[in-house]
Amino acid sequence: MTDLRTATLRLGTRASQLALTQSQHVADALTETSGLAVELVHVSTYGDRSTEAIAQLGGTGVFVSALRDALHAGTVDLAVHSFKDLPTAPTPGLTVAAVPPREDPRDVLVARDGLTLGELPPGARVGTGAPRRMAQLRALGLGLDVVPIRGNIDTRMGKVTSGELDAVVLARAGLSRIGRMSVVTEVLDPIQVLPAPAQGALAVECRSDDTRVVELLAALDDPAARACVAAERAVLAALEAGCSAPVAAHAELTEAEDGSAELWLRASVTAIDGSDSVRDSISGPAAEAESLGRRLAAELLDRGAAALVAGSR
Repeated sequence: MTDLRTATLRLGTRASQLALTQSQHVADALTETSGLAVELVHVSTYGDRSTEAIAQLGGTGVFVSALRDALHAGTVDLAVHSFKDLPTAPTPGLTVAAVPPREDPRDVLVARDGLTLGELPPGARVGTGAPRRMAQLRALGLGLDVVPIRGNIDTRMGKVTSGELDAVVLARAGLSRIGRMSVVTEVLDPIQVLPAPAQGALAVECRSDDTRVVELLAALDDPAARACVAAERAVLAALEAGCSAPVAAHAELTEAEDGSAELWLRASVTAIDGSDSVRDSISGPAAEAESLGRRLAAELLDRGAAALVAGSR
């Protein structure tokens, strides 16, 4: 257990620009609330080293297992993940002690000549690393040539400026965090492209028995973000799908008539070739976030979602 009377907290992070920016935000917030120094410790993950397409990398966890190994080994005290990269099953000995306030979870288009999605001509080459985005873009019936890509944000956008691609689709949250929103040509409406479960949210993880770190991280937790993410990830878990499956979910909190927090959840599963999809929504008390997610997943399964998930593997 960490001695926090004089300790510098060691925060494990991937070494990409986005990961470092996200982790530094958490480090700064933790220093502000606790008064303790926080050191960033770079950890290389299999997902960072591999050049394979996301769908071929072996499922969830490829960006987080090395960070979790460092936590178990005691070489770091906490780790920051993009929540959408985390497997839905709990990890023995570790806990997500904080879900900080969430960025806008929507996807964005970065296209040549300032074009929007509807303005891209049939046959335009659009790149994305996520099977979920590929499936939904194909389902729009715009005649786009949707291709898989890997690499960091600049690498992906460079394929547009070089002329290799006409556009790329990225998460708005990542561009916002690194101050690159000026390159966005369109923020995609979730009616067209529904975000990934937990997109835009961070998960701050630590050892379950490190009670002082758990207590310190509690100050960074945002209950609204945690509820929305819990609902979205419950859909993913109930569908037995991973972060490389074409499953989308988006939860929002509103105020019910009695003043309590109400959660509205939408989710979809789309065939990877865009030929078929199921989509539905549900609402209910925010306190029942996980239950709502499971109930919505059950509705999707009744309508054939299992076959669509299986077809993407």
